[in-house]
Amino acid sequence: MFRIGQGFDIHKLTENRKLILGGVEIPYDKGLLGHSDADVLTHAIIDALLGALACGDIGTHFPDTDDKYKDINSLILLKHTYDLIKSKNYYLNNIDSTIFAQEPKLKNYIPLIKENLAKCLNIDVSFISIKAKTMEEQDSVGHKQSIAAQTVILVNKKETL
Repeated sequence: MFRIGQGFDIHKLTENRKLILGGVEIPYDKGLLGHSDADVLTHAIIDALLGALACGDIGTHFPDTDDKYKDINSLILLKHTYDLIKSKNYYLNNIDSTIFAQEPKLKNYIPLIKENLAKCLNIDVSFISIKAKTMEEQDSVGHKQSIAAQTVILVNKKETL
């Protein structure tokens, strides 16, 4: 049985923070504000995984009121989430994500981000698509105040004999 999940996240850009996307530190003069490392791409993937199996959302599983998640690497949360999905006998068919950022340009970092996510999830990199788009100087993303990400995933239930 196939299940589809979608996820979205947006975080404000701020000074004195690292910019982390897909677990990769991107050189930039600002980073994303959040309780964890504020990795919007990874957060969107987590929400998509949880949504595919109607398991709530990232805030339910990893609340920003819990100090154990303060500044945590979001890949740890992603691995935990995928372990939950696999415990229900589902596996990833593919991930399709879009990062919305006016700056910095992400083209050169996308292959590294894909490799990083594939390693975390123990899947082939060919199952992951990541695109980067600007917002043409519109809204908070276009005005360089935030970065957002949107993800759609497909999971499939393992056949049991």
